[in-house]
Amino acid sequence: METKSPNSLQESPTPSGTERTLGDGIQLLKAVKEGNIELLQQLLEGGAEVNFQDEWGWSPLHNAVQCCQEDMVNLLLHYGADPCLKKKNEATPFIIAGIVGNVELLKLFLSKGADVNECDANGFTAFMEAAVHGEEEALKFLYENGAEVNLSRKTTENQKRLRKGGATALMDAAENGHADILKILLDEMGADVKARDNMGRNALIYAFRNSDDRNLEDITRLLLYHGADVNVRGEKGKTPLILAVERRHSDVVQMLLEQEHIEIDDTDSEGKTALLLAVELKLKKIAQLLCTKGASMDCGDLVTIARRNYDAPLVKLLLSHGAREDGRPPVEDWKPQSSRWGEALEHLRIIYRPMIGNLKIFIDEEYKIADTSEGGIYLGFYEGQEVAVKRFSEGSTRGQQEVSCLQSSRANSDLVTFYGSENYKDCLYVCLALCEQTLEEHFATCKGEAVENEEDVFARNVLSSVFKAVENLHVLCGYTHQDLCPQNILIDFKNATCLADFDESVKWAGEPQEIKRDLQALGWLVLYVVRKGELPFETLKTKSNEEVIRLSPDEETRDLIRCLFNTGDNVQGHLNGLLGHPFFWSWEKKWLMQYEG
Repeated sequence: METKSPNSLQESPTPSGTERTLGDGIQLLKAVKEGNIELLQQLLEGGAEVNFQDEWGWSPLHNAVQCCQEDMVNLLLHYGADPCLKKKNEATPFIIAGIVGNVELLKLFLSKGADVNECDANGFTAFMEAAVHGEEEALKFLYENGAEVNLSRKTTENQKRLRKGGATALMDAAENGHADILKILLDEMGADVKARDNMGRNALIYAFRNSDDRNLEDITRLLLYHGADVNVRGEKGKTPLILAVERRHSDVVQMLLEQEHIEIDDTDSEGKTALLLAVELKLKKIAQLLCTKGASMDCGDLVTIARRNYDAPLVKLLLSHGAREDGRPPVEDWKPQSSRWGEALEHLRIIYRPMIGNLKIFIDEEYKIADTSEGGIYLGFYEGQEVAVKRFSEGSTRGQQEVSCLQSSRANSDLVTFYGSENYKDCLYVCLALCEQTLEEHFATCKGEAVENEEDVFARNVLSSVFKAVENLHVLCGYTHQDLCPQNILIDFKNATCLADFDESVKWAGEPQEIKRDLQALGWLVLYVVRKGELPFETLKTKSNEEVIRLSPDEETRDLIRCLFNTGDNVQGHLNGLLGHPFFWSWEKKWLMQYEG
């Protein structure tokens, strides 16, 4: 985004320029800023570099546009100024014209080849800048000339990984308090009120980023009328309701509470609800609104906090709505089983969260285990048991396949334990045993560790468990996995292995190829485990069967993989015979077999 004031001029010569060029360039910039067109023309006639740029990339043309000096702009263009010249942040004269809202200059630069949707290095277009600065006429002109209303801010891959960027003109208008611009965007230009930036924030969250609350009530009303999500989260997990309480804005709180789907007891990342915050801030009127709407009294030591603040009317209000004098019951002594996730589990256990059936969960980065193709995996408690919660959209085919397969395999100890599932707010929550790491993560942290006495007990145990899991899946449950890979093999706090991720599993209907796909993947897994992850699994998948067999370190491994790649007619029961393969024998058994032979 551009500012309305350029930075200071460069005071020392650039490596490529001469002292005269630098001096003339500075004089050009000075002439433009002072509005001295006679001096400007004199310098240009004397051969001054028309496209001179200071250390921040400001040229005479950029400055002339910023100052709305149309006569100077035309003069500079006449002397060869580049109409598409970019500043250090890649802002062009066209984008600056959007900032200052000069429609004539916007027309001029479009005629000189500007792209109506061109953006600077931060992803700001002229249309976005017009929304930021409340330039209504420029906004309308750009819209009429093809500006994309719902274009989201583009950014670099590094910035995207930090969840930066993605904002739209609607969010810009909301953040800067321009209710009139917001109304035009929504009513006349079809702005998408449901759009989210790369952090998942919508325009309603952006409205609360305005430091002076300018037009906050009008903007909130407009966004709600057009269907903005009231349960979206911003920084630190704060919802619009929590932000409205923080701003002490009772009218906006009232407006939000009137929304049908408002989650009144949602908490921020510190576990605070809107009511707890209102009590801490001594906001009796807002607390009254929340209590009347049925806010939970079990969200903290409400009465104690009110008494500590010497707020007798608030104490009376809270007690009349069922708040306890003693606040929360003391937390019993408890230690998590998981060492990796222990700290986050302890925090989740003590903060207030509204229950989803038997599940306590908080969809927040602090409690995220992993990303998935749908809703991610989070820490949770199901009936008091620490769990990993896999989230799907309600009605998801993947989610239905996962639950169906898990329900049919509850008795299989080599598959991840399934505790149950809950449905809430168009989401399906699948609750599974919490593990410490994936097989891929294990090898990443244990690289270079020697095998004790050259007997790889870990490899034998892991593969034995996976073989049993897949065999039971095929024979007892009648399913095929279809996504066997190191990321889907989990290791728990006892170092036991289990197979997980069944959202691509299918009920076997007798098609041999489905089981053969699982057996093929097992062949790759055998080599991956024996070689301790040094050969990436994705690389193994690209190799021919002969190459995979050739890469095996010993004859037993080669033979086991060969058996997996070359199946007989009984594909469903194929693994049963392989569990007795010499690969799985201990040294003692091998010695005994040789002795008896």
